[in-house]
Amino acid sequence: MNDADVSKQIQQMVRFIRQEAEEKANEISVSAEEEFNIEKLQLVEAEKKKIRQEYERKEKQVEVRRKIEYSMQLNASRIKVLQAQDDVVNTMKEAAAKELLNVSHHGFRNFLKDVIDEVTEEAMELLHLSHHHPAYKNLLKELIVQSLLRLKEPAVLLRCRKEDLHMVEDVLPSAKKEYAKKANVHAPEIIVDNIHLPPAPSHHHAHGLFCSGGIVLASRDGKIVFENTLDARLDVVFRNKLPEIRKRLFGQVAA
Repeated sequence: MNDADVSKQIQQMVRFIRQEAEEKANEISVSAEEEFNIEKLQLVEAEKKKIRQEYERKEKQVEVRRKIEYSMQLNASRIKVLQAQDDVVNTMKEAAAKELLNVSHHGFRNFLKDVIDEVTEEAMELLHLSHHHPAYKNLLKELIVQSLLRLKEPAVLLRCRKEDLHMVEDVLPSAKKEYAKKANVHAPEIIVDNIHLPPAPSHHHAHGLFCSGGIVLASRDGKIVFENTLDARLDVVFRNKLPEIRKRLFGQVAA
């Protein structure tokens, strides 16, 4: 083989190697392009997912804030309604208490009767008695007997209004006798306290302590106290009838 043949053969080998290298380079380039496109697509999808998640998170935050604001507004409205209802009920109670001193106010008495029959009936009965000497005197006796039956103490301290003192002293003997008979015990010792209950309310002392009538009985050591005033009895009746009062005034209100 001469030099020309050798040179020709070498050139053929070079062309073959170059062609093979170019083909390999093309394969690498195509593969790299595909991997780049795949990675780029993955990055784009990942960013899209992040954006969607961020949007959903903010959307949920907006929805939560909207629900919170709605709930706060709803609660505020409910509180206003409940406050208004309480104001109406308290106004009625205050008016019923005033009736303990003003039986001649028939218009309001009729209104109360339509709304809270039993409260009115109790208040009117107590009030009527407190303004008629014989009947109120008998009521004081019954209140004393009732209080003695509740306490069942051999010795008690009694407190009343100053203006009721003479009536209380008049009925004490018969009250003790009646209690002893009902409870089948000896007549108790009743000491009338020289400290009196507040007087009836007046325009001059509208915001001071007051008592519309009745008595307070306590054990000698003061540990047991039974308040049996007209105001306390009105409170008890009103408290017991409050659900019915609310139902009649406002109906079935959704919670």
